[in-house]
Amino acid sequence: MFENIKKAFTDKDIRKKILLTVLFIVIYRLGCFIPVPGIDVSSFAEYFKSSLSYLGIMNAITGGSLSQGTLLALGVGPYINASIIIQLLTAAIPSLEKLSKQGEEGRKKIEKITRYLTIGLAIIQATGIVIAYKSALDTAILSPIAGENYTKLGWLVGLFVVIMLTAGSSFTMWIGERITEYGVSNGMSMLIFVGIISTAASSIANAIAAIASGNTAAIGTLIGFLVLVVIIFGGIVFMDGGERRIPVQYAKQVKGRKMYGGQSTHIPIRINASGVLPLIFAYAIINFPTMLASMFWPEGGFVKWWGNYVGGTGEIWVGKVINPILLGILIIFFAYFYSSIQFDPREVSKNMQENGGFILGIRPGYPTAEYLGKVSTRLTLIGALFLAILAIVPSLIFGLIGASSVGLLNAFSATGMLICVSVALEFNKAIESQLLMKQFRGFLK
Repeated sequence: MFENIKKAFTDKDIRKKILLTVLFIVIYRLGCFIPVPGIDVSSFAEYFKSSLSYLGIMNAITGGSLSQGTLLALGVGPYINASIIIQLLTAAIPSLEKLSKQGEEGRKKIEKITRYLTIGLAIIQATGIVIAYKSALDTAILSPIAGENYTKLGWLVGLFVVIMLTAGSSFTMWIGERITEYGVSNGMSMLIFVGIISTAASSIANAIAAIASGNTAAIGTLIGFLVLVVIIFGGIVFMDGGERRIPVQYAKQVKGRKMYGGQSTHIPIRINASGVLPLIFAYAIINFPTMLASMFWPEGGFVKWWGNYVGGTGEIWVGKVINPILLGILIIFFAYFYSSIQFDPREVSKNMQENGGFILGIRPGYPTAEYLGKVSTRLTLIGALFLAILAIVPSLIFGLIGASSVGLLNAFSATGMLICVSVALEFNKAIESQLLMKQFRGFLK
């Protein structure tokens, strides 16, 4: 990767794209430090301490700006949710599926729908945060205007916070699209990557500060943590690049005066084709009841009961056992669900048969679809088990080595580590494609 970046800086056009990417990222990070008037940061931050909650994951993705109540607190969260919803609806609604097959024009229309849905979800998410954590709103900012009646105008502060958070989410979406258009790699992925790295860097800096203050026990904890992170990163890279290549042979066909086919290729089926989405879905499902109850029944006992027996955030051991089991089951379910949307064996088999392709030893048509389905099912199981282990085991190991005592427990979540590796590999591939394109242009000249 570093060799590719070094080569990229020797080319003027690619260097310009990289520098524009850095510029947009700097602008985004500056927005993550601008506080929104009307939010009491000290009270607001108390709700985001758990890295295993859905809000904790979104806070890590934004580089901690969500817990600080800043202008870009929502980050890319609404856009991610909108993209996932549109992707799922594309497989369910014929009109959206038709748009997705209309090339560049259809893609632009889907992107436009995604933008509108992003703004809508940002409004809903910002409203939910304001309602759920209304005790963290700082209504005292209205006292110079309203005098002693400022306590009655809490709704006005809440409305202002919703508008500012929604505007910040729209601005984040705009920055991500500009990176995609003028920079290198996917803009939204780069913003997520930068946010997670910022959170991890802050946690490691806190651990180093603890060592500097005289906590010698933190030295072993920090070294053990870094070694484990490197090992986990290596495992993620290994699994992320793992795929089964099914050889396909195309028969020779004579059309007019030309002969087509007669070549060999392969169908790549990835082990972890669903990426990080099963983790996000699983965390969202487990934490959604708590978020809903916090919004509408904040004084009820459901939140405490759910944390004790399901969420795993309470003091009762039952929840700490049920939570990882339920999390693992949901991850496996969503891995299969998303894999079924991404890879349709019947469609692949149909396209192969129409183009004269066949798998050696397998008859075309239904037998080919059945064979591809079996291979996909087995590979999805391996990928799903890997995601489940990644979501459960590292956090337990980090707890055993005392990572929480020096503030390292929130440095990397399972989702964060998986996203970091995926985005880094995607960035490397984007640089390689840019360099390869330059080589082809030089050859043609």
